[in-house]
Formats: sequence, C-alpha cells, structure tokens
Amino acid sequence: QVQLVESGGGLVQAGGSLRLSCAASGRTFSRYTMGWFRQAPGKEREFVAGITYGSGTYYADSVKGRFTISRDNAKTAVYLQMNSLKPADTAVYYCAACDRRPLATAQWEYDYWGQGTQVTVSS
Repeated sequence: QVQLVESGGGLVQAGGSLRLSCAASGRTFSRYTMGWFRQAPGKEREFVAGITYGSGTYYADSVKGRFTISRDNAKTAVYLQMNSLKPADTAVYYCAACDRRPLATAQWEYDYWGQGTQVTVSS
C-alpha cells in the first residue's frame, strides 16, 4: 500500500516557477513508476510527466522543456520543477504511483493517488 501527499502548490505570476513535492509512505517506492497529472476545472485529468524506476523521464508535449520530474528514492519522494509557468498550467496537480508499468501515461495505469495541490498562474 502506498500513500502519497503533495505539497508546494500556490499562486505564481506567469513566467515564474514552482516546485511540487510528493512524499510517499510505501515501503516499495523504488519499484514504482511515478507520475504527475493535472486537472483544470471542467476538464479531464491529464498526464503531465512520468519517471520510471530507472529514472527515465517522459513528458506531455505541453510541458516539455519547461517542467522537470525527478525522484529521490532514499527520501521516497518525487518532485516536479515547473518553470516558465503559463496561465494554462493552472490546475490541481496530482502525484500518482504505477506498479511496474514503464512509460505509463493513462490514469487507469496508476494504482495510487495523492489528494492534489492547487497551482494557480496569474497573467
């Protein structure tokens, strides 16, 4: 069983940066692919970034070059560094864990979810 808690969301002006953190309580954190998703009001939850057990990373085209996902297995944590933020990035951001599924981008592939943290980017 894995429990995930996000933090680091907030209000930032366009062009600014935020760093989201996700703390995991599971004992087998290192075997999971970790992902970040986001959901804006009235829209479906969408994939943002993923990182495999081997620390391979992959991103949605909309954030590629601006966001960086990383993990620290010793701290059982995953991070999302968000730079050059745009108002379109405004959403609730969710951390998720996928058990032994590399390159997972769909919601159904992920087994555990955090409660989300709000990111608001003003123009």
